[in-house]
Amino acid sequence: MKRAGVALVLSIAALAGAFMARATPIGSVNQQAVLEGMPAQLSDYGFFADAVAQVPGKSVTPYRLNTPLYSDGAEKLRFVYLPPGAQAKADGENLLDLPVGAALIKTFAFGEGDDRRLIETRVLLHRADGWVALPYIWDEAQTDAKLSIAGGRRDVVTPAGKTISYRVPNKNQCKECHGLNGAVIPIGPKARNLSRDWLSALHDAGRLDMVPEVAAGLPVWEARASADLDSAARGYLDVNCAHCHRPGATASNSGLDLRWEQTDPKAIGIMKRPVAAGRGAGGHLFDIVPGKPEESIMTYRMGNLEGGVAMPELGKSTVDEDGLKVVRDWIAGL
Repeated sequence: MKRAGVALVLSIAALAGAFMARATPIGSVNQQAVLEGMPAQLSDYGFFADAVAQVPGKSVTPYRLNTPLYSDGAEKLRFVYLPPGAQAKADGENLLDLPVGAALIKTFAFGEGDDRRLIETRVLLHRADGWVALPYIWDEAQTDAKLSIAGGRRDVVTPAGKTISYRVPNKNQCKECHGLNGAVIPIGPKARNLSRDWLSALHDAGRLDMVPEVAAGLPVWEARASADLDSAARGYLDVNCAHCHRPGATASNSGLDLRWEQTDPKAIGIMKRPVAAGRGAGGHLFDIVPGKPEESIMTYRMGNLEGGVAMPELGKSTVDEDGLKVVRDWIAGL
């Protein structure tokens, strides 16, 4: 796999530097709020020294994913909280094993500069009986975010200039993407989708037991043009689709397994007939037809916004044209 561009590497290195800057205490997390109950306000957790500016507090570390999940073009600000004295453990290329009391925090925002609006912040809390997912929606005054079990909608303008009714998922919908074998799990911070610089910084700070070996990391999305097309497409499908399309997940009955590590062409969808796509197939016969993206169900559904046809089903009011192009080009070259 080709390496990401120098600019992106420098960007990630800067992020690792940001992690080191967090060694100076500038806030304290309410550990009880992480471990118990459903706090009414995001501020109850104390994750941020400055929540509006998204400045993390003590023991809260920003991170980014090489290839992120598309959510109508929203900017995503990601953070991981590790309790004082606790350490994450590496599991090869897979998800970091975060200790009980840890939290993953992800804020969705639209706009830039003074026009940036924080829309929602989702938290994943690792408690003694498993992970709990809770959505918080920011108020109009941008002072705090309120727990919204039922989810909600906000009118936003996407980076592509489209005005949409952005949907914040409700608590149960969180399980549709985060559910695996009946449990809620994180889906983002896999070692193969994190920069080695960031992992090394976490290890050097004593918050990760070891720097995991990654044979082939996912390419940095912004540098996809310099990456191998197969890696860019498979990385995109792994991040955007595989949390549902894998054994034990909510769309496992489709027979598709779009995980990065899957090598069986039929499991990926190549010349595989759909199990029960119905009108979602668009009259096509196979999930992927090599050399013919226009005859493939996968690209048909990715490029569709109609209910019951569009994929993914959640978090999508617009077509990810960049992602669709990568997948179309990949199929065309098969």
